[in-house]
Amino acid sequence: MPVFLEKFLPLLVYPLGLALILLALSLFLRQRSKAETFTIVLAIMILWLCSTRYVALSLVRSLEWRYLPMEQVPAADALVVLGGGTESPQYPRSMVEVNAAGDRVIYAAQLYKEGKASFILVSGGSNPSLDARTSSPAEDMSTILGMLGIPQDVIWVQPNSINTAEDALYSSRMLRDAGINRVILVTSAIHMPRSVDLFIAQGIEVIPAPVDYTVTQQVWDELWGGSWQEMIISGMPNASSLAQTTNSMKEYIGMFVNNIQNED
Repeated sequence: MPVFLEKFLPLLVYPLGLALILLALSLFLRQRSKAETFTIVLAIMILWLCSTRYVALSLVRSLEWRYLPMEQVPAADALVVLGGGTESPQYPRSMVEVNAAGDRVIYAAQLYKEGKASFILVSGGSNPSLDARTSSPAEDMSTILGMLGIPQDVIWVQPNSINTAEDALYSSRMLRDAGINRVILVTSAIHMPRSVDLFIAQGIEVIPAPVDYTVTQQVWDELWGGSWQEMIISGMPNASSLAQTTNSMKEYIGMFVNNIQNED
Protein backbone atom coordinates (compact mmCIF):
# COMPACT_ATOMS: atom_id res chain seq x y z
CA MET A 1 0.00 0.00 0.00
CA PRO A 2 1.38 3.47 -0.92
CA VAL A 3 2.64 5.44 2.07
CA PHE A 4 0.15 8.24 1.39
CA LEU A 5 -2.85 5.87 1.56
CA GLU A 6 -1.39 4.15 4.63
CA LYS A 7 -1.39 7.48 6.43
CA PHE A 8 -4.54 8.95 4.84
CA LEU A 9 -7.10 6.15 5.03
CA PRO A 10 -6.96 5.68 8.83
CA LEU A 11 -7.86 9.35 9.21
CA LEU A 12 -11.29 8.48 7.82
CA VAL A 13 -12.00 5.98 10.61
CA TYR A 14 -10.42 7.77 13.57
CA PRO A 15 -13.11 9.31 15.81
CA LEU A 16 -12.66 12.90 14.69
CA GLY A 17 -12.60 12.10 10.99
CA LEU A 18 -15.49 9.64 11.18
CA ALA A 19 -17.63 12.07 13.16
CA LEU A 20 -17.01 14.87 10.69
CA ILE A 21 -17.92 12.58 7.80
CA LEU A 22 -21.20 11.72 9.51
CA LEU A 23 -21.92 15.38 10.14
CA ALA A 24 -21.19 16.17 6.50
CA LEU A 25 -23.47 13.32 5.46
CA SER A 26 -26.28 14.81 7.50
CA LEU A 27 -26.19 17.89 5.28
CA PHE A 28 -27.30 15.73 2.34
CA LEU A 29 -30.10 14.15 4.32
CA ARG A 30 -32.11 17.26 5.12
CA GLN A 31 -35.21 15.79 3.53
CA ARG A 32 -34.91 12.74 5.75
CA SER A 33 -35.20 14.16 9.21
CA LYS A 34 -34.85 10.81 11.01
CA ALA A 35 -31.70 9.85 9.12
CA GLU A 36 -30.26 13.31 9.60
CA THR A 37 -30.97 13.25 13.31
CA PHE A 38 -29.45 9.78 13.63
CA THR A 39 -26.17 10.71 11.93
CA ILE A 40 -25.81 13.91 13.95
CA VAL A 41 -26.49 12.11 17.24
CA LEU A 42 -24.12 9.29 16.31
CA ALA A 43 -21.37 11.76 15.40
CA ILE A 44 -21.79 13.60 18.69
CA MET A 45 -21.69 10.35 20.65
CA ILE A 46 -18.52 9.20 18.89
CA LEU A 47 -16.76 12.49 19.49
CA TRP A 48 -17.95 12.80 23.08
CA LEU A 49 -17.18 9.27 24.22
CA CYS A 50 -13.83 9.02 22.46
CA SER A 51 -12.84 12.38 23.95
CA THR A 52 -13.38 11.32 27.56
CA ARG A 53 -10.63 10.14 29.88
CA TYR A 54 -12.60 6.96 30.60
CA VAL A 55 -12.50 5.72 27.03
CA ALA A 56 -9.07 7.13 26.19
CA LEU A 57 -7.22 5.79 29.22
CA SER A 58 -8.98 2.43 29.04
CA LEU A 59 -7.80 1.98 25.47
CA VAL A 60 -4.28 3.18 26.26
CA ARG A 61 -4.02 0.88 29.28
CA SER A 62 -5.24 -2.11 27.26
CA LEU A 63 -2.11 -1.70 25.12
CA GLU A 64 0.45 -0.38 27.60
CA TRP A 65 -0.14 -3.02 30.26
CA ARG A 66 0.39 -5.96 27.93
CA TYR A 67 4.11 -5.58 28.59
CA LEU A 68 5.05 -4.31 32.03
CA PRO A 69 8.63 -3.44 32.99
CA MET A 70 10.83 -6.28 34.18
CA GLU A 71 12.54 -6.03 37.54
CA GLN A 72 15.71 -7.20 35.84
CA VAL A 73 16.09 -6.92 32.06
CA PRO A 74 18.07 -9.93 30.77
CA ALA A 75 21.07 -9.43 28.54
CA ALA A 76 20.86 -9.74 24.76
CA ASP A 77 23.09 -9.35 21.73
CA ALA A 78 21.82 -5.85 20.87
CA LEU A 79 19.40 -3.10 21.84
CA VAL A 80 16.92 -1.94 19.21
CA VAL A 81 15.39 1.51 19.68
CA LEU A 82 12.48 2.57 17.49
CA GLY A 83 12.17 6.15 16.30
CA GLY A 84 9.52 8.61 17.41
CA GLY A 85 11.15 10.19 20.43
CA THR A 86 13.18 12.97 18.79
CA GLU A 87 12.73 16.15 16.77
CA SER A 88 15.23 17.13 14.09
CA PRO A 89 17.32 20.30 14.46
CA GLN A 90 15.46 22.82 12.31
CA TYR A 91 14.92 26.50 13.02
CA PRO A 92 14.31 27.70 15.67
CA ARG A 93 15.65 24.53 17.33
CA SER A 94 19.38 24.80 17.90
CA MET A 95 19.92 21.04 18.30
CA VAL A 96 18.23 17.66 18.16
CA GLU A 97 15.47 17.60 20.77
CA VAL A 98 13.50 14.86 22.51
CA ASN A 99 9.73 14.86 22.68
CA ALA A 100 7.31 13.12 25.04
CA ALA A 101 8.57 9.72 23.87
CA GLY A 102 12.23 10.66 24.23
CA ASP A 103 12.70 8.49 27.29
CA ARG A 104 13.10 5.49 24.98
CA VAL A 105 16.51 6.88 23.93
CA ILE A 106 17.46 7.62 27.54
CA TYR A 107 16.44 4.14 28.67
CA ALA A 108 18.43 2.52 25.89
CA ALA A 109 21.52 4.43 27.00
CA GLN A 110 20.95 3.29 30.58
CA LEU A 111 20.57 -0.35 29.55
CA TYR A 112 23.76 -0.16 27.48
CA LYS A 113 25.70 1.30 30.40
CA GLU A 114 24.36 -1.52 32.59
CA GLY A 115 25.97 -3.97 30.17
CA LYS A 116 22.73 -5.42 28.83
CA ALA A 117 23.98 -5.37 25.21
CA SER A 118 27.10 -4.57 23.24
CA PHE A 119 25.40 -2.62 20.45
CA ILE A 120 22.48 -0.23 19.99
CA LEU A 121 20.57 -0.28 16.72
CA VAL A 122 18.53 2.89 16.23
CA SER A 123 15.78 2.53 13.64
CA GLY A 124 13.68 5.13 11.87
CA GLY A 125 13.62 7.01 8.61
CA SER A 126 11.49 9.78 7.15
CA ASN A 127 9.52 10.34 3.98
CA PRO A 128 10.54 13.69 2.42
CA SER A 129 7.12 14.09 0.79
CA LEU A 130 5.29 13.74 4.11
CA ASP A 131 7.78 14.67 6.84
CA ALA A 132 9.41 18.07 7.21
CA ARG A 133 12.55 16.72 8.86
CA THR A 134 16.15 17.72 8.22
CA SER A 135 17.47 14.38 9.49
CA SER A 136 16.10 10.90 10.08
CA PRO A 137 14.87 9.78 13.52
CA ALA A 138 17.65 7.18 13.54
CA GLU A 139 20.30 9.86 12.98
CA ASP A 140 18.71 12.04 15.65
CA MET A 141 18.75 9.19 18.16
CA SER A 142 22.38 8.51 17.36
CA THR A 143 23.15 12.15 18.14
CA ILE A 144 21.27 12.02 21.45
CA LEU A 145 23.00 8.78 22.43
CA GLY A 146 26.35 10.46 21.75
CA MET A 147 25.33 13.31 24.07
CA LEU A 148 24.59 10.67 26.70
CA GLY A 149 28.10 9.27 26.44
CA ILE A 150 27.48 6.26 24.21
CA PRO A 151 30.44 5.57 21.84
CA GLN A 152 29.51 6.09 18.21
CA ASP A 153 31.19 2.85 17.16
CA VAL A 154 28.58 0.78 19.06
CA ILE A 155 25.62 2.59 17.47
CA TRP A 156 24.14 1.08 14.32
CA VAL A 157 21.94 3.43 12.30
CA GLN A 158 19.03 2.16 10.22
CA PRO A 159 17.52 5.30 8.54
CA ASN A 160 15.48 3.75 5.72
CA SER A 161 12.22 2.66 7.34
CA ILE A 162 9.14 4.87 7.23
CA ASN A 163 6.83 2.81 9.44
CA THR A 164 7.03 0.17 12.16
CA ALA A 165 6.71 -2.74 9.74
CA GLU A 166 9.75 -1.49 7.86
CA ASP A 167 11.54 -0.89 11.17
CA ALA A 168 11.20 -4.60 11.83
CA LEU A 169 12.06 -5.62 8.26
CA TYR A 170 15.19 -3.52 7.74
CA SER A 171 16.46 -3.79 11.30
CA SER A 172 16.08 -7.57 11.24
CA ARG A 173 18.15 -7.75 8.08
CA MET A 174 20.96 -5.82 9.74
CA LEU A 175 20.74 -8.00 12.83
CA ARG A 176 20.81 -11.27 10.91
CA ASP A 177 23.76 -10.06 8.84
CA ALA A 178 25.59 -9.54 12.14
CA GLY A 179 24.56 -12.97 13.43
CA ILE A 180 22.17 -11.52 16.01
CA ASN A 181 18.72 -12.98 16.64
CA ARG A 182 17.99 -11.91 20.24
CA VAL A 183 17.42 -8.25 21.08
CA ILE A 184 16.10 -5.93 23.74
CA LEU A 185 13.40 -3.86 22.07
CA VAL A 186 12.89 -0.34 23.43
CA THR A 187 9.87 1.74 22.47
CA SER A 188 6.84 3.39 24.06
CA ALA A 189 4.57 1.02 26.00
CA ILE A 190 1.55 1.76 23.80
CA HIS A 191 3.59 0.88 20.72
CA MET A 192 5.19 -2.26 22.15
CA PRO A 193 2.53 -4.92 21.34
CA ARG A 194 2.52 -4.15 17.62
CA SER A 195 6.31 -3.80 17.54
CA VAL A 196 6.92 -7.13 19.27
CA ASP A 197 4.62 -8.95 16.85
CA LEU A 198 6.38 -7.44 13.84
CA PHE A 199 9.87 -8.35 15.03
CA ILE A 200 8.81 -11.87 15.98
CA ALA A 201 7.33 -12.26 12.48
CA GLN A 202 10.84 -11.49 11.17
CA GLY A 203 12.30 -14.32 13.25
CA ILE A 204 13.83 -12.13 15.96
CA GLU A 205 13.61 -13.14 19.62
CA VAL A 206 12.39 -10.07 21.51
CA ILE A 207 12.88 -8.95 25.09
CA PRO A 208 10.39 -6.07 25.54
CA ALA A 209 11.72 -3.03 27.42
CA PRO A 210 8.80 -0.56 27.35
CA VAL A 211 8.91 3.04 28.54
CA ASP A 212 6.74 6.15 28.24
CA TYR A 213 3.73 4.86 30.20
CA THR A 214 0.70 7.16 30.22
CA VAL A 215 -1.51 5.10 32.53
CA THR A 216 0.18 4.45 35.85
CA GLN A 217 -1.49 2.56 38.69
CA GLN A 218 -2.16 5.86 40.46
CA VAL A 219 -3.75 7.41 37.37
CA TRP A 220 -5.94 4.33 36.91
CA ASP A 221 -7.06 4.22 40.56
CA GLU A 222 -7.88 7.94 40.58
CA LEU A 223 -9.81 7.65 37.32
CA TRP A 224 -12.25 5.10 38.73
CA GLY A 225 -12.09 5.97 42.42
CA GLY A 226 -12.01 9.75 42.46
CA SER A 227 -14.56 12.21 43.80
CA TRP A 228 -17.79 12.93 41.95
CA GLN A 229 -16.27 16.19 40.73
CA GLU A 230 -13.32 14.31 39.25
CA MET A 231 -15.66 11.78 37.66
CA ILE A 232 -17.65 14.53 35.94
CA ILE A 233 -14.46 16.13 34.64
CA SER A 234 -13.21 12.77 33.37
CA GLY A 235 -16.51 12.31 31.53
CA MET A 236 -16.19 15.62 29.70
CA PRO A 237 -14.66 15.65 26.20
CA ASN A 238 -11.17 17.08 25.71
CA ALA A 239 -8.69 17.20 22.87
CA SER A 240 -5.86 15.37 24.65
CA SER A 241 -8.09 12.37 25.38
CA LEU A 242 -9.27 12.32 21.78
CA ALA A 243 -5.62 12.23 20.70
CA GLN A 244 -4.96 9.30 23.05
CA THR A 245 -7.97 7.43 21.68
CA THR A 246 -6.77 8.06 18.13
CA ASN A 247 -3.25 6.82 18.96
CA SER A 248 -4.69 3.66 20.50
CA MET A 249 -6.86 3.06 17.43
CA LYS A 250 -3.79 3.50 15.24
CA GLU A 251 -2.09 0.67 17.12
CA TYR A 252 -5.12 -1.62 16.98
CA ILE A 253 -5.66 -0.95 13.27
CA GLY A 254 -1.98 -1.68 12.65
CA MET A 255 -2.19 -4.95 14.59
CA PHE A 256 -5.34 -5.94 12.68
CA VAL A 257 -3.70 -5.25 9.31
CA ASN A 258 -0.56 -7.15 10.34
CA ASN A 259 -2.64 -10.19 11.36
CA ILE A 260 -4.43 -10.20 8.02
CA GLN A 261 -1.15 -9.98 6.11
CA ASN A 262 0.36 -12.79 8.18
CA GLU A 263 -2.65 -15.00 7.45
CA ASP A 264 -2.23 -14.35 3.73
